Amino acid sequence: MLGPTCCHPAFPPYRPSHPLPRMPEGPELHLASLYVNEACKGLVFAGCVEKSPVSRNPEVPFESSAYCISSSARGKELRLTLSPLPGAQPPQEPLALVFRFGMSGSFQLVPRDALPAHAHLRFYTAPPGPPLALCFVDIRRFGHWDLGGEWQPGRGPCVLLEYEQFRDNVLRNLADKVFDQPICEVLLDQRFFNGIGNYLRAEILYRLKIPPFEKARKVLEELQQRRPSPELTLSQKIRAKLQNPDLLELCHSVPKEVVQLGGKGYGPEHGEEDFAAFRAWLQCYGVPGMSSLRDRRGRTIWFQGDPGPLAPKGGKSRKKKSKGAQQGLEHRLEDPLVPSTAPSRTRGTPRGPPGQSTAQQPEGTSLQQDPEVPPVPGKGKRRRRPATSEGLGSPTWDKLLPDLGNKRATQARPTEPLHPSSRPWLLED
Repeated sequence: MLGPTCCHPAFPPYRPSHPLPRMPEGPELHLASLYVNEACKGLVFAGCVEKSPVSRNPEVPFESSAYCISSSARGKELRLTLSPLPGAQPPQEPLALVFRFGMSGSFQLVPRDALPAHAHLRFYTAPPGPPLALCFVDIRRFGHWDLGGEWQPGRGPCVLLEYEQFRDNVLRNLADKVFDQPICEVLLDQRFFNGIGNYLRAEILYRLKIPPFEKARKVLEELQQRRPSPELTLSQKIRAKLQNPDLLELCHSVPKEVVQLGGKGYGPEHGEEDFAAFRAWLQCYGVPGMSSLRDRRGRTIWFQGDPGPLAPKGGKSRKKKSKGAQQGLEHRLEDPLVPSTAPSRTRGTPRGPPGQSTAQQPEGTSLQQDPEVPPVPGKGKRRRRPATSEGLGSPTWDKLLPDLGNKRATQARPTEPLHPSSRPWLLED
């Protein structure tokens, strides 16, 4: 019999291997796709696709007496394909969904009678086998799925699976004004670096000793001139690339290293071995002795040495002192919507650590920053709110209300965490 934590004889649930708020990046989406294909191999699903009532994602209009599930990944997106088996009723074409995991999305295959909390989309197996459910689990509800199976327009080639196209796309477009920005911010632009996120950018820049706030064009223009000597043999050219990779090559090889770590994903609750392997692999991101700064988007960039000429004015570098000392602070800085357990600030108390730069709010949906993380909203005057309003005493709203600008809290608020679709500047992915 399958126990509540052993959902399939060969495949435990896909769970994160580095702690939230280390959000899913290209390697995690790729690992999730591998997990779905392996876990669902040989399984037959049937019936309707069930969506949780609290999810604001679209309904999935699919019902079949027998279908199978397969998956593929590209950058920070995962495509799930539901394919009816021969003779299944009603006759219909396969249906594809494209998922973006947001801050906490993952897939789990679990017993049907032991669904995890926050399972917002569920696919059920058919008898006579054990009743199982493939679930898209998303605690934070920033994840999203679209019908039709098309990759999101505007995303560049995948750094993992489309390296040559990815490299060409970057070097062909260096005249774009986005490359006037610091290299650490450009690495989160999914139009050019589809699959790179916060921990990957830190590791890539650290290995090359590139200051994170150096102008991106200055860093990348050098690669246009880089040509291997025609006198070198093919094996010598390959050896030279392996020994002295450039930034674009590391954008391909570093994510591959994470995939090769294996494991079932990214989070310590049910995968301490996976988490330990990932933690040992990190050289810069969150590592004691490294410095950190907030970029213009409100994201923390980890580095060593000089931050570079485009570092935010007034920004103060913080050093990681020990493995656990800064965990609470880092969690709040990386993830602006985490409910705070600290006492509420009084009127006039400075917000955030000294020197914190003001983040920019994107206009509508944008790929110009790492889309998995909502930007930190700009500063606004804190309004006194009625103590008796329904739901305003919840930790989530105590954290959110100061960050929503100058809107008055004049009516009752739900105690549910705020969904990104209710604020366009949160809908980044």
